[in-house]
Amino acid sequence: MFKYLSRFLGLDVGIDLGSTNIVVYEKEKGIVLSEPSTVAVRKLPRGTGLEVIAVGREAKAMAGKTPSGVETIWPLQDGVIANFEMTEQLIRYCLRRANGGHSFVSHPRVVISVPAEVTEVERKAVVDATLGAGASEAYVVDEPISAALGVGLPIDKPQGCMIIDVGGGTSEVSVISLGGIVVTSSLRTAGRMMDNAIIAMLRQRYALLIGETTAEEVKNTIGSALPMSPELEMAVKGRDLSDGLPKSDIVSSVEVREALDPIFGGIEDMIKVALEKTPPELAKDIVDQGVVLSGGVALMNGFAERLSRAINTPVIVAEKPIFSVALGVGKILENLGAMKRVLMSVERGAR
Repeated sequence: MFKYLSRFLGLDVGIDLGSTNIVVYEKEKGIVLSEPSTVAVRKLPRGTGLEVIAVGREAKAMAGKTPSGVETIWPLQDGVIANFEMTEQLIRYCLRRANGGHSFVSHPRVVISVPAEVTEVERKAVVDATLGAGASEAYVVDEPISAALGVGLPIDKPQGCMIIDVGGGTSEVSVISLGGIVVTSSLRTAGRMMDNAIIAMLRQRYALLIGETTAEEVKNTIGSALPMSPELEMAVKGRDLSDGLPKSDIVSSVEVREALDPIFGGIEDMIKVALEKTPPELAKDIVDQGVVLSGGVALMNGFAERLSRAINTPVIVAEKPIFSVALGVGKILENLGAMKRVLMSVERGAR
């Protein structure tokens, strides 16, 4: 009976709308969904449109393996909407899954995160897609705020807190104090660009063509930001560019690290620029308490240590780095009345 009434009355749902992964938080339940941010579509006859045939994990499994007329689409690129219609379909799928697969009798309120440096047009696109997907109200919150809340930083105090979030589409560093962002900087360079760098390296060095899914597997298996002892190797399978036949090559963690090194350097430079802009008293706080690292790339071997060496400040990996933003959005949902200072920076739309 309670579950039925919950569906009747509607839900409060939080979404971390990432370029590579979408995480959904339901009020009073916690994280209920984590899926790849991809949609598989089939072209309808005579160019009459597209039919969605799979979303999330099922769609990702089809990547690079689809027949003619079927393709997988990643509707978010570099942290912003690149395909509005497919983003709306992705959000609709998430809301339905959060509601146990049922249609909503009363549409949910949704809090959704976006990178801090997106434009107003890009923010509005997120609101419109969320409302179009079935939400009654849509609130947009800056990712650094939600990530900081998710890892438990005291953002409402007169104290400098720095958080670095390196996800699939963007890398973002922010200094937060008294509930607001004091300094922020971002790059549209993150996990997906690392995958592309691995693809390019294997193409150039081995004449081996691989897809994004294989590149991600290589990154997650033998990727590292610092030398390892011992270094790792793995067999990578793909297509030989010289004759088109299948082949396999042994690739080392050293080669992967060399391919990723320019990306690591760019992230380090981004953080240094943010620190140079940070007021001295807040910089002192950051040195005293360290920096928190979140996002999927935070789990890469040696990444936190490399950043720590670059900025001469302790860098601590969040307890659940992949879910930091979603957990922070959840804290907003669970304590809307107590989050007024944070909600001042949230934009609202309504059906």
